[in-house]
Amino acid sequence: MERVAFIDEQTGARVTCMLNPEHVVQRRVAGLAPRRGGSGVVSGAALSDSPLLHTGGGRTELDLQLLFDVDLVPPPLAPPAPAASGADGGAPPPAAVRADVRDYTRALWQLAENSDPSGRGVPHVRMVLGKSWNVLAVVEAVAERFERFDRNGTPGRSWMSLRLVRVPDPNPPAPETPPAADIPDAAAAAVAAAAPAAVHTVIGAGPGDDGAPSGGETLAELAARWFGGRAALWRWIADVNGLDDVVWPEPGRELIVPPAPEQVSTGERP
Repeated sequence: MERVAFIDEQTGARVTCMLNPEHVVQRRVAGLAPRRGGSGVVSGAALSDSPLLHTGGGRTELDLQLLFDVDLVPPPLAPPAPAASGADGGAPPPAAVRADVRDYTRALWQLAENSDPSGRGVPHVRMVLGKSWNVLAVVEAVAERFERFDRNGTPGRSWMSLRLVRVPDPNPPAPETPPAADIPDAAAAAVAAAAPAAVHTVIGAGPGDDGAPSGGETLAELAARWFGGRAALWRWIADVNGLDDVVWPEPGRELIVPPAPEQVSTGERP
């Protein structure tokens, strides 16, 4: 599945996140209001529930929690230094520069600014996640918690919270039939756990340049390594090992590396 992306309807600019959210909270408030008269809310002593006025409309919200980490992308290189006046006349190789995680989240902050040239206020964006999420919305609120500061105060990790509010879509996507799941069922996972292809000990994060933990193995990295680059099969490893945390498994834990899904059969499927 592709990573969650936000597409600006006005400019077509695309903001792709580093990782998919572990969960999406969808909330709906119907268009209801208490009935009112000249003296206030219409009700009565014998009523268990106040009469409601169906106003129509309503409000649909989506809450997302996103993780950004500069260690998930290749570090940028510093500009080449001037040639040294040594015997060989060569210049030292450029050193890696610690990236600022805000460079990767700034575009999402801009989606909450009143910067739409059409005069609608905040930009209308389309949230796309896989083949079943395609929602036109506005970013109502955004918040970030920064971690892993270096000696210059530059943050290396961000936990971002986004609240989207759905807006009327003039071109709603046509409904699609969900494709068949690529990940085998629980019975196949049990068979794979009983006959592992290998057992791998998870490598934990080591000290970075600033002394803070850096790196560590993700399930997606392990899936790409053991299944020929198919990082999307991280859920297969998670199912076989009964893992709930799909970002970083616990360092030092021994993970069962199952055979590839196409090599597993429970004898119940054709």
